[in-house]
Amino acid sequence: MERVVRIVAFGVGGAAPVHLHGELAAPPNPQGIVVFAHGSGSSRLSPRNTMVAEVLRERGMATLLFDLLTDAEAKDRRNVFDIPLLGDRLLHATAWVRARPDVGSLPIGCFGASTGAAAALWAAGESGEEVAAVVSRGGRPDLVAASRLADVTAPTLLIVGGWDPQVVDANREAQASLRCPNELAIVPGATHLFEERGALEAVAELAGDWFERYLGLLEEGR
Repeated sequence: MERVVRIVAFGVGGAAPVHLHGELAAPPNPQGIVVFAHGSGSSRLSPRNTMVAEVLRERGMATLLFDLLTDAEAKDRRNVFDIPLLGDRLLHATAWVRARPDVGSLPIGCFGASTGAAAALWAAGESGEEVAAVVSRGGRPDLVAASRLADVTAPTLLIVGGWDPQVVDANREAQASLRCPNELAIVPGATHLFEERGALEAVAELAGDWFERYLGLLEEGR
């Protein structure tokens, strides 16, 4: 199953509601769904997130990739780094998933990249147990207040490249604020965008293992 979808969310600063474009895809009989949050300067068409999503579907998960901002909103750099705004958009997406008859009963995971990872953690801190697991790729958890990180209950995996020292340090500091089950995975020889040979494949494998564990797929015998 693969569908182009639209998600309605509140406009910036109380403006009229906006429609966010997305792509929902699922293998037969999915056992969980992962909602993707892209980083700054990217979109639902991010080739790196698309590759990870393909791997997750091969492992029995549905995926939703969607634009956190409209084209007009993305032209304002303040919106690109407005983590509460991006996190709120992610909450709208999870509510949209919950309202669907085809995937609404599935456990929900969030996969975020760069600023999208900050949005995923912000949303997880707001949603309580609605989000069952979080994976961050090259994330910017330093953009999320420590008090909000402490509210995250979903098991969280922080994946960073070994050759991305500033982000490694930021993730280690954020990890100290997390109170949920969490791990920091460093991919040797990888830079921020994981463009090196085998780096993104390592990210996909780590993410797949994490979601299988915490979305209950292993318990289903998959």
